[in-house]
Amino acid sequence: MRRTGSLVAAAALLAVSTPVWASVAAAPAAQAAGQAAAPAVQAAPVSQLINEVDIPYTKFTLDNGLTVLVHEDHKAPVVAVSVWYNVGSKDEPAGSTGFAHLFEHLMFGGSENAPGSYLGRMRNLGPSNLNGTTWFDRTNYFETVPTPALEQALFLESDRMGYLLGAVDQKVLDLQRGVVQNEKRQGDNQPYGLFQYAQLEGLFPEGHPYRHSTIGSMADLDAASLETVRNWFRENYGPNNAIVVLSGDINEAEARPLMEKYFGAIPRGPVNAPAQADVPTLAAPVKEVMHDRVANTRLTRSWAVPGLLSDDAVPLSVGAAVLGGLASSRLDNILVRDEQTAVNVSASNSDFHRVGMFTITADVKPGENADAVGRRLDEIVADFIRTGPTEEEVARVATQYVSRVVQSLEQVNGKANVLAEGQLYAGDPDHYKKELSQYASVTPAQVRDAMQRWLTRPVLDITIAPGEREAYEEAAAAPAGAAQAAPAAEIQRVSRPPMPEIGQVPDLDFPAVQRATLSNGIQVVYANVDTVPVTRVGIDFDAGFAADRPDRLGTQAMMIDLLDEGTTTRNANQLAEEEERLGASVNVSASMDRTSADLSTVTANLAPSLTLLADVVRNPAFAPSEVERLRAARLSGLASEKTNPGAIAARALPPLIYGANSPYGRSFTGTGDEATIGALTREELEAAHDTWIRPDNATIFVVSDLPLSQVTPHLEAAFGDWRAPSTPKGTKDFSAPIPSPTNRVVLIDRPQSPQSLIYGGAVLPASGTDDLLALNAANVTLGSDFLSRINSDLRETKGWSYGVRGNVNTLQHRVPYIVNAPVQANRTGESIAALIAQYDRFLKSEGVQPNELERTINGNTRSLAGGFETSGQILGALRSNALYNRPDDYQATLASRTRALTAEQMDQAARQVIKPDQFVWVVVGDASVVKPQLDALGIPVEVRAAAPAAQ
Repeated sequence: MRRTGSLVAAAALLAVSTPVWASVAAAPAAQAAGQAAAPAVQAAPVSQLINEVDIPYTKFTLDNGLTVLVHEDHKAPVVAVSVWYNVGSKDEPAGSTGFAHLFEHLMFGGSENAPGSYLGRMRNLGPSNLNGTTWFDRTNYFETVPTPALEQALFLESDRMGYLLGAVDQKVLDLQRGVVQNEKRQGDNQPYGLFQYAQLEGLFPEGHPYRHSTIGSMADLDAASLETVRNWFRENYGPNNAIVVLSGDINEAEARPLMEKYFGAIPRGPVNAPAQADVPTLAAPVKEVMHDRVANTRLTRSWAVPGLLSDDAVPLSVGAAVLGGLASSRLDNILVRDEQTAVNVSASNSDFHRVGMFTITADVKPGENADAVGRRLDEIVADFIRTGPTEEEVARVATQYVSRVVQSLEQVNGKANVLAEGQLYAGDPDHYKKELSQYASVTPAQVRDAMQRWLTRPVLDITIAPGEREAYEEAAAAPAGAAQAAPAAEIQRVSRPPMPEIGQVPDLDFPAVQRATLSNGIQVVYANVDTVPVTRVGIDFDAGFAADRPDRLGTQAMMIDLLDEGTTTRNANQLAEEEERLGASVNVSASMDRTSADLSTVTANLAPSLTLLADVVRNPAFAPSEVERLRAARLSGLASEKTNPGAIAARALPPLIYGANSPYGRSFTGTGDEATIGALTREELEAAHDTWIRPDNATIFVVSDLPLSQVTPHLEAAFGDWRAPSTPKGTKDFSAPIPSPTNRVVLIDRPQSPQSLIYGGAVLPASGTDDLLALNAANVTLGSDFLSRINSDLRETKGWSYGVRGNVNTLQHRVPYIVNAPVQANRTGESIAALIAQYDRFLKSEGVQPNELERTINGNTRSLAGGFETSGQILGALRSNALYNRPDDYQATLASRTRALTAEQMDQAARQVIKPDQFVWVVVGDASVVKPQLDALGIPVEVRAAAPAAQ
């Protein structure tokens, strides 16, 4: 769980000290029938882990008021640049909702001395973590760049801080307005997508700064005039209203002259006083019912509570975790595991600068009476508020958080965000240490008292029930702002010295790969990363969703779901509690080609954490009661998938292009079908485990700060005596022929969709084990990059989409090329026509151009250091090398191989395999709006009905 309103809080929440119990073995609940007692686990004291949480910094202020923080970290030749502006949606006046977020987009459109796409220029630097975000209290922009590219990054950031408005004209405003409105449609189009608006309007009265959403209203965005938007920038984005953090391969002596050079001449702006806001209390409980095309009734309970600087923020967040945030939470144990009346529950405290929102949700199990579940939910919450958590529950929250914050310190950008947020909200970059102290001392009584103060007030009770949505606010046919406003004044541009060049970026220094073999033959692939005391272990089994028989789709997914729902020695709750005591995370998942079990833990707790991982993988109980509970949850999940545009498309396309008999010709979600899930027996699930989850089908991958010689004995103790069953291991059969491609459109009718999802593609005559370097490099220009031809056209030129991508989806065997394009509903047919035109142009006449070649090679090579900054990224590289049969030095050779590519090689690689006239286009949208547009394309159109909203 994570507190969504605060990055500092998200980190500091993780860092808690509760040494009283930390070295005490777990006290398990009553064993399930037939379970032997689990061996005790011993965790390192939390105080030992907290010693790792430190982000040293230096601070200085320029004459124009710009605050600069510098954190030095030389683990990689990269620097994170993080720019935070003290303005968010809470500061927007009536009639201007969405302006802060709109300006986030405008600031990516280029500046006076760097015209054109900001992202295009940044792509040449080879950044990682490049983006911008807006929230209630702030707007931030960030990128991690190679050290030799830092000076150019600072030029670009300073140009859009001080010299932006000359590049913001009516055309740019109209374009980005359309992009933002499509971003809004994309979020609104999801199941439960309209809840946030109702929650904010229900909790906060008219005029309250937090009443409106950050995305804003369609009407306000339509009405925005150019001069009004420019004035918003003048009033809020001066250097004295900003913080810049440089984190990574830099020190203060290097940072000061660079910041003076690029930011020092920017004049101060008006002094911004962020909007004040009280914590409102409802006069009486409010009960509302909304309707949406969803499969499950969702119950919600919400309260406005104090913000992140309140003394009650930490106790409320701990209470939320115990109630519905931990895997072992009260609501999970009672409603999901015990009484089985809900399929999903959660509780969270989203704390913002001035206020917070405490939210509880429960998705009702199909067939259950929602009113009865609601009454039971309220009973559980009332009892928890009355009695509070136990000391042991508070302690488990603590360890989970401190473990996660230690792991989060790997990324220089993550540390930059923590420092920036502390400075912005508390005037203190070390504010996270105050929160550490609060967590170290919080008591069950404090948690109980905070909940009694705030959660006994009148509640906002909103139910989202299956049915047709209420009316949806759409954008105007033509924005009113441009037509009604007087012409904006001309901007006097200020010329600056030329943009600095980028220095020589060194090639990636990928850690050496080592290998070992356990006594039972399991291969271990290892890399040493010692930046933080963390160990990550991944066990990959040659299985995945492709391992399912065509008549038993969903078996693998249900089997792995059950692995961490109880073993022969620990039930599901005991597993969750022991993970929390250790600050470990054990997850089991699958892709199309692999089934994986993952462990992430602070190294001090490696041995007991491996004990849990081994128990989950080796000893699943498949308890009949858990099989039935998970069966119901799986069936509910399948029903929910059929209401989600992305999942609908991901279920429809694979069998159309691969054929139903191919291991890849099934839903990319892996969830299977109702008939299989409803009929699967415990014996079948056990047999699937014996067939696929076994030592002779496994490879272990490890990234750790410990040397391999110290890791191997721990692995041996956990897995060395694991023996394969006598039955043969599983094999996957890819011999079924792939059907001849037939160009067509399959329209899946989803009424009341303000946006259509276009999901099209074909199977390529290539496999993941082939050398796809040139093809993927070509596709940077064609489909995969923000600046790709298709995204530039549909988003940056036409404004019809929030984002479009075309990707080579790298599977082990035959790979598909898939286009994903959510577009506004009234432009669906034109969007497919535009996509086809862009592919034809690239593949037939105008391939990679010189500027695109330079940008691709620079971006792909210079970004490598940032792309392998963390142990998790290194672990992913080890696994992909094994899956695609690549050499251990694959990443180390990427830069030189990429620099050797020519435009001709890229063009040829794409033209040999990508055939848009063979694409099958799946469109998920409102057929009454979309069908006439598709008919005009001249491509055969098949219409299918979507599944009913309620199952």
